[in-house]
Amino acid sequence: MVLWDGLTAEVMTSFTEGAFLIAMALLLGANNVQIGLLASLPMFTNIFQLISIWLVRKYNNRRAVAVYSSFLARIPLIIIGVSVLWLSGDSVGLLIFFLFFYYFFGSIAGPSWNSWMKDLIPEKMLGEYFSQRSRYTQILNIVLSISLALILDFVKNFYQEYELNAYAIFFVIAGIIGIIGGFLLSKAPEPQSYLSNANIVALFKQPLKNDNFRRLLIFNSMWVLALNIATPFFIVFMMKSMGLPISYIIILGTISQLFSVLTLRMWGTLSDRYSNKSIISLSAPIYILCIIAWCFVGIYSHYFLNIALLALIHIFSGVATAGINLSTANIGIKLAPKEDAIVYLSVKNIVTAVFASIGPVIGGILADFFSDRRLTIFAQWESPLFPKTIRLLSLHEWTFLFLIGAIIAFFSLNLLNRVKEVGEVHKGVVKRVMRTRIKSNLKEYFIIGDIINLHQQLRAIVKRTRRNRRRKPIVP
Repeated sequence: MVLWDGLTAEVMTSFTEGAFLIAMALLLGANNVQIGLLASLPMFTNIFQLISIWLVRKYNNRRAVAVYSSFLARIPLIIIGVSVLWLSGDSVGLLIFFLFFYYFFGSIAGPSWNSWMKDLIPEKMLGEYFSQRSRYTQILNIVLSISLALILDFVKNFYQEYELNAYAIFFVIAGIIGIIGGFLLSKAPEPQSYLSNANIVALFKQPLKNDNFRRLLIFNSMWVLALNIATPFFIVFMMKSMGLPISYIIILGTISQLFSVLTLRMWGTLSDRYSNKSIISLSAPIYILCIIAWCFVGIYSHYFLNIALLALIHIFSGVATAGINLSTANIGIKLAPKEDAIVYLSVKNIVTAVFASIGPVIGGILADFFSDRRLTIFAQWESPLFPKTIRLLSLHEWTFLFLIGAIIAFFSLNLLNRVKEVGEVHKGVVKRVMRTRIKSNLKEYFIIGDIINLHQQLRAIVKRTRRNRRRKPIVP
């Protein structure tokens, strides 16, 4: 039932978030400030997760809190779709207003669901189970994203006057399927839970007094701040600066999802066997390099080179985010004491939500500041026959954000070293294990092998080839 609920939730996400939401907002006439507000809503509403703690303490029923909140979260999606159809889609204010309640009730459902899952799923298989769940949901996301992109392209090319209506219908469908998912989730069992009777303010202070958990909060906060300065503007950058059609953006996102699916099982197995902290130490630097690579998109006017670079960025981003998202979620569940898991996880989500929600606002302010500023670095070669000037780097309003976000993310990784996790091993050990697994599995070899140690693997292939040639008998 939890797997099926995850699939229905992914349908909602595919129909109503990401590039589709931004494209719909632009059709409704949203400005940059409103787009930034839409990006910050999912994080900002997490501050209301304290309500979830109060409800669970009052009724001692995490399943009821999660299920009823999920029902209430899905209804606004239907209202958004119907209002766009009835009101001719002339107001982005209604979109923001009802999306607030969608995220608001979702934030209430989150902590009770996390605590429920902590007791329902054995800790030794936590990584494997959620990696499997994520694989299923991401495969569904890939299929839906491609299908919806084709539908939107068809509507835009042949029935452009109905393009906004298509988005509205997506919201109605997402809300209905989401309600069905809430019904399926209600059929999952709930183990007996025990929550401390302490004052709610005292409960809120408990995670902050826990030195190790507080270090995790500091790392998580700085990490999400860095990412949300940059990542919410990737789609805006592709739409506005590069002028890419939504189908291209969806295909690139699908490539990222596909590589996430292909590597999730490996990350989940390794996190169970070793530690989430080790997985973050390996995958986070890859993602930081991907953010830096965004600064080089569009430097040259060659269209296909830019598309190729975007494809590479999305491939490695998919590999990295699979490990990062799985491990950052699981390490919070793992470090939270069982008896007060909902409190610890709620505090974690609330604190990180504050930093995550101000990230897009800071990004918007910085984008305005750098809108009339540019930094360009050239390399010049002087020769009688072939003088050449090469542009090495060109930073403008959006790419300044990406570089700043990458720098902050890099320094936030140093904070991870202070976090202690039971069973953690040095990332070098995990790297060696990954290398061994990759050599025995051709699929994983091509996905991850080059990331770990490209030059050594190529050298080994060349040596084996030469050795086989010397051993091959000469036939007269």
